[in-house]
Amino acid sequence: MSKQVTIIPAKLNRATFTPLDQPKKRKVAGYARVSTDSEEQQTSYEAQVSYYTEYIQKRDDWEFAGVYTDQGISATNTKHRDGFNRMIADALDGKIDLIVTKSVSRFARNTVDSLTTVRKLKENGVEVYFEKENIYTLDSKGELFITIMSSLAQEESRSISENVTWGQRKRMADGKVTMPYGRFLGYRKGEDGFPEIVPEEAEVVKLIYKSFMEGLSYYKIAQLLMSRNIPAPAGGEKWYTRTVESILTNEKYKGSALLQKKFTVDFLTKKQKVNEGEVPQYFVEHSHDAIIEPEEFELVQAEIERRKGLGKEYSGSSIFSAKLVCSCCGGFFGSKVWHSTSKYRRIIWQCNHKFSKSSGNKKCKTPHLYEDEIKKRFIEVCNRIASDKEDFLISCQQIVEILSNTAALDRKIEAQYIYLNGLAVSMQEFIKENAMKPQDEDFYKKKMAEYNSQKAEAEKVLHDLQDKRTARLSRKELLEGLIRTMSREGIVTDTFDGKLWLLLVEKATLGTDGKLTFTLRNGTEIEV
Repeated sequence: MSKQVTIIPAKLNRATFTPLDQPKKRKVAGYARVSTDSEEQQTSYEAQVSYYTEYIQKRDDWEFAGVYTDQGISATNTKHRDGFNRMIADALDGKIDLIVTKSVSRFARNTVDSLTTVRKLKENGVEVYFEKENIYTLDSKGELFITIMSSLAQEESRSISENVTWGQRKRMADGKVTMPYGRFLGYRKGEDGFPEIVPEEAEVVKLIYKSFMEGLSYYKIAQLLMSRNIPAPAGGEKWYTRTVESILTNEKYKGSALLQKKFTVDFLTKKQKVNEGEVPQYFVEHSHDAIIEPEEFELVQAEIERRKGLGKEYSGSSIFSAKLVCSCCGGFFGSKVWHSTSKYRRIIWQCNHKFSKSSGNKKCKTPHLYEDEIKKRFIEVCNRIASDKEDFLISCQQIVEILSNTAALDRKIEAQYIYLNGLAVSMQEFIKENAMKPQDEDFYKKKMAEYNSQKAEAEKVLHDLQDKRTARLSRKELLEGLIRTMSREGIVTDTFDGKLWLLLVEKATLGTDGKLTFTLRNGTEIEV
């Protein structure tokens, strides 16, 4: 008996899942996107919206489902494209049957995103039509064409990104400074395109630096600013410690600029990382008007490093914090307020361990000091220096010259880098060898543990050497600032000068006899 085949005709439309003999209007949406907010792009954006509205509405077999838009958004990643994401969600909810867009590059310049989205829509019977390429995604060859066009679009995006990066680095090399003016306190973009000081904001910056030099911590400065209702950068009400820290450490406030502190790792994700030497940096001196004098800025950096070294020992309440030392126990003095609510209110400083339970029966025999007395004795120190200022400055300059020579440290740092690179190569070779010819598992683990231990130890040595170099150069810059200040302004010998205190004094040690021994930045000791 011969075979008999009966053909059962299709009843449903593969795209719409509706009966073939039942006419149905397709719900159609347009998608428009421009990547910048420029005037030219704004015109293009409005034209696209108008075009798709008319294009869809003039078709009798189409039902207008709206035009979804993104403005000023890159196509390399769909994560932050609100209009795009809302359109896809509506399509998956059955509100859209067909999406019409200009081209594959308008839809997405990321091959993975493009294919993933198209496949998700396809599974739900939603079609995308790319006008420029004349591609329908439900067509049998649609996915192949999309893969090719998306890859080309991605490559185009990579090329554009590289050109933009090259242009940015060329401007950096030419010393052209830009700032994120919208959230950068103290500066705005001037008519000539260069940074211009905003006077009222500059006063806030100066207050932050002044408060820090008076001994306040980041947290207490933030509290001070909020108590005075001073708005934070970008108009916020709350000040954060990290905001205060960033202002105090940003070299742009001294009129210089370090460019390319961060760089983009991946043009698709736009992920950035801190530049740790992977790409060049550019330091531009005197690039714009300074809000903070360079000497003051360097003094603040040195003080920041000093406080970091002290850790929790620093109270952050006064210019004298962690500067006064007890000769009995070596601990710091802390401030106490006597008669805080009366007219006899006075601030005294005494050893923090004087009445500490941990000291047992041994009580430090150093007396307390009135704050006014500390200031008075410092003025006496200033008078002694002023009487022999030239010799003092010569000794400072001699130390600067010694500190400037970092050749020995640089050689050690370079040697450590070479050792670490060699260690990394050995590790890679061992891993490769294991992949090609499996080793004994215990041996492999033991060997890798040895490598990791050696690497950790070498990295610690490297960081210690780098910290020593940084501390050396920081002290050098501090002494250079002291020399410039004393040469230009002289030494105030009748009133207490907080800036001079920070510049001059390394520490002041109080003896049991009540005498203060001032150890100065150049190593000189003066007892008063």
